Amino acid sequence: MRENIHRFFRAARGAGVHVSPAESIDAMRAVAQVGFSDRTILRDTLLLTLAKSQDEKLALGDCFDLFFSQPEPRQEQPEGTDEDASQETDQAPSSSASSDAGGGSPQEGLGPLAQMLLSQDRNAIAAAIASGAGAASLSDIRYSTQRGIFSSRILDAMGLQRLRDELDELTATNPALAERLRAALDALREAVRDTVSQGLALYAREEAENLRNEILRNAPLARIERRQVAEMRALIRQIARRLRERYSKPRKRQRRGHLDVRRTLRRNAAWGGVPFLTAWKRKHRDRPKIVALCDVSGSVAQVSDFFLLLIHSLHEVVDDVRSFAFSSHLIEVSDILESKSPEEAMADIMSKVGFGSSDYGSSLVDFEKDFMSALTPQTTVIVLGDARSNNLDPRADILRRISERSKRLVWLNPEGRLAWGFGDSEMPRYATFCSVVRQCATAHQLERAVSDIVATYQ
Repeated sequence: MRENIHRFFRAARGAGVHVSPAESIDAMRAVAQVGFSDRTILRDTLLLTLAKSQDEKLALGDCFDLFFSQPEPRQEQPEGTDEDASQETDQAPSSSASSDAGGGSPQEGLGPLAQMLLSQDRNAIAAAIASGAGAASLSDIRYSTQRGIFSSRILDAMGLQRLRDELDELTATNPALAERLRAALDALREAVRDTVSQGLALYAREEAENLRNEILRNAPLARIERRQVAEMRALIRQIARRLRERYSKPRKRQRRGHLDVRRTLRRNAAWGGVPFLTAWKRKHRDRPKIVALCDVSGSVAQVSDFFLLLIHSLHEVVDDVRSFAFSSHLIEVSDILESKSPEEAMADIMSKVGFGSSDYGSSLVDFEKDFMSALTPQTTVIVLGDARSNNLDPRADILRRISERSKRLVWLNPEGRLAWGFGDSEMPRYATFCSVVRQCATAHQLERAVSDIVATYQ
């Protein structure tokens, strides 16, 4: 049972419940106190010790119910039981005669699996399947294509090969008994398949989700299907959370600096070198400043939501961020992103300035007129857009002045590079004044680009 609890922890992690080693130790101690006899008490104990939110409690409860529900072995009898029973009765003396001192029962010479199937002991069969699943390492199943492999491994661990040999012998000596055994074997195969399906549902969820996320990470943002939008938003949130976790702690640690051993020893010479007073090496770092300009016009409507989600995460990673959104004109959206949830902020921004006809020249004029003072030699300017200005004046001269006043200018374009410069694309002209130009057509490219930008401030 202890091994089952450890496998349950693994299944719980696959269901999205974070179970740390310390939490698993606490859960095992609690289970040792309440025991395994009462399923309801065991369930409540695991939920109390492992779940940290209502969502985790629901997920953990479903996982527990699925994990501890054992598939019932089917009991099947071959047709024509009356004739088979009389035939088995007629043949039983000859079988026992041939075995002489065998004791008179045709089942006595059979192996454990055959006797278990003929006795139709459900508890024994369920226990044998569970033991076979453990021997076959069912918890390692990851893909639906592995069902057949693990079913065969479980049956082999239960002694299928010996059962097949016994069936061949019984077919010649006792056809009725062989038919009963075949029917019981078919029922066993069904029970094993159900067990493998249960294992797939328990242990393969995390792998399936990772595979689905990997496909989404490399899918073009502009061609995401409607049914995938919610999944992509969830993936972008995961990316934003990783950025926060990756860069917030190093930034706090580096503000303090590293221990200066020489100065510390000199300062504490009066105390025999015991470091009562510490000295730290402080490396001067420019205060990070980011100005983000996000295109939310109709031509990038399908990807602007994802851009805004990433910009929202920047406000939680970098101390000083000012964000702007534009289509035909430009507005500042920093307060909206900082005060509202991502969904509310995106809806508010799109209602104010989204889905319009893009005019990069007019938007750059708005920025130069009202917000040029936000740029300093420490500022990184990020432009997220396709650089398509509907054949209007692109005002590349303003972008040049923005580049000159800032530390660097980064342009992230959701279009493929082959499309740059064709039609109304002004990307080649704008790229002249950019420090970095990147294609960000997928979530993976977008994550790498934003990660590289934030990493320069660590």
